[in-house]
Amino acid sequence: MKIILKRIASAIPVLFIVSIMVFLMLQLLPGDPATVILGQEATPEAVEAMREQLGLNRPLVIQYVDWLSKVLQGNLGQSLVDGSNVNDLIAERLPATLELAFGSFFVALIIALPCGIISAAKPNTLVDYVCTFISMIGMSIPHFWLGMLCIIVFAVQLGLVPASGYVPFFDDPVENLKTIILPVIATGFRESAVLTRMVRSSMLEVLQSDYIRTAKAKGLAPKAILFGHALKNAMIPVITTSGLLLAGLLGGLVITETIFNIPGYGKLIIDSVFNRDFITVQSAILVSAVFVVVVNIAVDILYAFVDPRIRFGKESNS
Repeated sequence: MKIILKRIASAIPVLFIVSIMVFLMLQLLPGDPATVILGQEATPEAVEAMREQLGLNRPLVIQYVDWLSKVLQGNLGQSLVDGSNVNDLIAERLPATLELAFGSFFVALIIALPCGIISAAKPNTLVDYVCTFISMIGMSIPHFWLGMLCIIVFAVQLGLVPASGYVPFFDDPVENLKTIILPVIATGFRESAVLTRMVRSSMLEVLQSDYIRTAKAKGLAPKAILFGHALKNAMIPVITTSGLLLAGLLGGLVITETIFNIPGYGKLIIDSVFNRDFITVQSAILVSAVFVVVVNIAVDILYAFVDPRIRFGKESNS
């Protein structure tokens, strides 16, 4: 519990620094939200009046403190473009991205774990070469090309699933599965490539350890050695890579959401950037940073469960 509290406490200054960096970087972008709202034909007087109405003529420090104070109260602000509540915008877009992210992560795991374990258990064999070749293909294929290929084959030619769009799960579970399966498979296959190589290399390193050779000398069955001794000790770098992968997916799948026309979280951020909607972008990126912090804390907790030496070592140092 002390470890978790320490990680949460250390995350607070990280999020504070992220909020400052995001706020300042957005101020450096060219363009003016007031001009975007009123259009290029607006008079300078009208633009200045709109800037005053939006509070953009105040000092940057005042704007930042006002925005951050509202965020700390759970109010992410109002969109500068249409006045929509940012909380509602994020709540509307987030479920699609969460479903896409966790679905893609699950697909990546069910591909990477067996492929990586089999490759490490049978190195330099035909099975190893096939798994390695598949992972290299996954790393080489761009997201957008694989997504379009899936649309052409499974949606256009075979007509098995819709080519684009998204139906929420609670509205229609069957239609939701049809709309989400292609982007999940396309993204999950791409992400499984890196994870497969990590599982394979980590397992190979563990299988060459002295205690594995001792287990073999004692006559333990290969499956007992592989799953009872090697796999658990090989999971630390795999968990790290998995955490980074999941954090990246939760941060927004802009390319996938654009290709498959999914109204997700990443698309919300990109649209807000083009519209110079500072408040929405700042709040959305801050929420993404919270996701990354939560995933990192979860990874630290998994470390302690997988390897007791980490837990005991931290407790003895505290």
